[in-house]
Amino acid sequence: MKRLLLFVVLACVSWSSLPTASSQTQEDTLKNSYLEKEKNISIAKDTLQEYNNFKKNIQLSTKNKDFESLGKAYIGLAKWREDHTVIDSSIVYLQKAISLYKKEEMTKQLADTYLLLVVNFSGTAEYDKGSEAVYKALALYEKMGDNQGVAKCYTKISDLLYYSDSYAEGAEYCKKAIAIQEKNGYEEDMALSYRRLAENQLFLGNLDESLQNMNTAINLYKKIGEDGPPLLACYNGRGNIYKYMERYEEAIADYNRCYEGAKKIGLTRYMIPPTANIGHVFILQGKYAQALPYNLRAIEIMKRIGNTKNLWENYMHVSNIYSQLGDYKNALEYHELYEQGHSEYLNTIIARKDSELQVKYETAQKDLEILDKEAKISQQRKTQILYIGIAGLLAIILFGMYFTLKNIRKKRKALSLLNVELDAKNKQNELLLKEIHHRVKNNLEMVKSLIALQSSKLEDGASKEAMLASQNRVQSMGIIHQKLYQGENLGSIEMKDYFINLGEGILDTFNAEEKVKIECAMDDLNLDVDTAVPIGLIVNELLTNALKYAFPEDKSGTIQISLSQSTSEILTLKVADNGVGKVRGFSTPGIWFWIPTHSIINTTAQRNHA
Repeated sequence: MKRLLLFVVLACVSWSSLPTASSQTQEDTLKNSYLEKEKNISIAKDTLQEYNNFKKNIQLSTKNKDFESLGKAYIGLAKWREDHTVIDSSIVYLQKAISLYKKEEMTKQLADTYLLLVVNFSGTAEYDKGSEAVYKALALYEKMGDNQGVAKCYTKISDLLYYSDSYAEGAEYCKKAIAIQEKNGYEEDMALSYRRLAENQLFLGNLDESLQNMNTAINLYKKIGEDGPPLLACYNGRGNIYKYMERYEEAIADYNRCYEGAKKIGLTRYMIPPTANIGHVFILQGKYAQALPYNLRAIEIMKRIGNTKNLWENYMHVSNIYSQLGDYKNALEYHELYEQGHSEYLNTIIARKDSELQVKYETAQKDLEILDKEAKISQQRKTQILYIGIAGLLAIILFGMYFTLKNIRKKRKALSLLNVELDAKNKQNELLLKEIHHRVKNNLEMVKSLIALQSSKLEDGASKEAMLASQNRVQSMGIIHQKLYQGENLGSIEMKDYFINLGEGILDTFNAEEKVKIECAMDDLNLDVDTAVPIGLIVNELLTNALKYAFPEDKSGTIQISLSQSTSEILTLKVADNGVGKVRGFSTPGIWFWIPTHSIINTTAQRNHA
């Protein structure tokens, strides 16, 4: 117990020394130091007493076999440990409560505890486990007809979608939750849903709507008298909105509200986001030396308490800061940490998607055992709707990405006309553009993976072939965005290198690396992304067609690709193979023979040089 008291005291004292955005003289700091430490010791004593009370309740409830009180004591201790950043042991106590509720068949308590478990798994970035827990809770609430619980699950699902960059889908789940909560007057739950809706809308670019909904959440919390962590999280969220609206003073004011409120009640983990965000504000203003201590402190505390879900993002910021300050050794070190953390983050997203599909698959299997022939036909129709939905989602993502990138390029051209004083901001925009291309490529990889998962469950050959074609088309566009963020020139793509990479990917898909060789006999040619995308899709189709029909069985051969520019407005694309060809004058139903062909496309491009 003495060691626990010492830990809490040290944690409080450590955070009291964090630099703040508001100015405070050294004399004021020394003057308040003693009183601050006395206050921290008092908070530590109170929290230790609270901890001991939970332990006593567990012992007493176990002795009296009072299972309802025992479950509440487990959950109380878990929340205490969560608030004091001991997340791993918080999960242990929640799992104890879950085992108890399952054994005693206490369904409502079991569903509520699953939702608490989601929060902990989000804090440790284990989104796959969080997804599994929230769907278990949703199934229980639906079975009980508990609308309040169902709405809470929708809000939690939106939170998980937020951390996998699925902002539009997350916003829709929030709106579904709010509709239920407004109808039934669940004001406290509705405040959280408005906050989650605002957070998703922020990254959809709807800044005015996002600010309006975050203010609604804040007003609801104030109305019901909430002044703890939920309200503090709203202040941090509103600070993020102000930050992207470039209202930096208002952003820092809200971050300080969050930080000071968390410090007052001794909740260390709620001090991390505003600390990191103040650093980000300074980065956006080009004040890199001022930003560095904030982001380093955020990393230090995240690692110490095990709350790692945003750790990779702070590694990225610190790497950029060191780069701007000319410390390239540290910049490289933190960039490597960022790459590793970001890769792990993406793996958790893929695992979460797989977990969702597994849960849905197991549920469908149980239903199929009691369904008749008519129900099976209905299931097939649902599958067709799912395919249409995936195709529609892909189209929306691609159009959204296209117009987003187009707008960013226009802004970069406009910024280039400004004077030298705006150079720092131009560099920041270039970093953001690279990150967008990186995210576009990652999103396309995720879409490709989802298509692959879906196609693995298909038995019909034609459907599998169609899904494979879709994978290749997504891959062809993904390579373009990969070349953009890896290259030096963000405005154009070197087509010869692109064709080589595209060919290798398609050969790997058809497992034809040993028998077919793809040659790219052409000069270096750089094209903008608007021209490269359709050409890439055309070449993808021609290569796919050649590999399917020109080289039957074990026949080997060569495919040649070339692209040349005869004038400033005409591009000539040539794709040729030396496959089996088609025998003239001979026709057998169902059998095709291919002759060597030369597919030549002349494209007149009306280019806008404005």
